Amino acid sequence: MNWVSGIVVFVCVWWVVLFAVLPWGATPPDAPERGHDIGAPARPRLLLKAAVTTAISLVIWLGIYALVVSNWISFRE
Repeated sequence: MNWVSGIVVFVCVWWVVLFAVLPWGATPPDAPERGHDIGAPARPRLLLKAAVTTAISLVIWLGIYALVVSNWISFRE
């Protein structure tokens, strides 16, 4: 795996993991203000979710990298 395909795989994994992490801890506000969506979370905590997404994606990417580099499963035949 060269560096370009490694980055592409990481970005794809990151986005998939982000959509899995976004609902964590998302609770609607008790009394939504007028003009706000009822389903919008009270505290979205996007920076924390981005950090968690990056950490999980890195672990998954390392697993994918180890699988591609090793000869356990051959992608060349």
